[in-house]
Amino acid sequence: MSEATLVTLAGVSGVLLGGLFFGGLWWTIRMGLTSGRPAAWLLGSLVVRTAIALGGFYLAAGGDWRRLVACLAGFVLARIVLTRVAGAPIENRTPSLRGGGP
Repeated sequence: MSEATLVTLAGVSGVLLGGLFFGGLWWTIRMGLTSGRPAAWLLGSLVVRTAIALGGFYLAAGGDWRRLVACLAGFVLARIVLTRVAGAPIENRTPSLRGGGP
């Protein structure tokens, strides 16, 4: 395979890893809000998501810094897309929930 193809595949892998990481974070926050043990959810999720992301970066990079940079760029792109799709935080949507004036 050509180097350009490998760099492109690394970028796509970064998007997938970012989607998994930040999608998992979104899911964890949802579960933690309703759970009786939110700290366990958050800590467990952090460990699993980080291990998957680091392992994925290692495999996608294959020892080449250009592939590592492409994977990181895809990861950041996934973060930007998912934060836009998820929308504004709750406190920005409904000011009456902040507990204050009218």
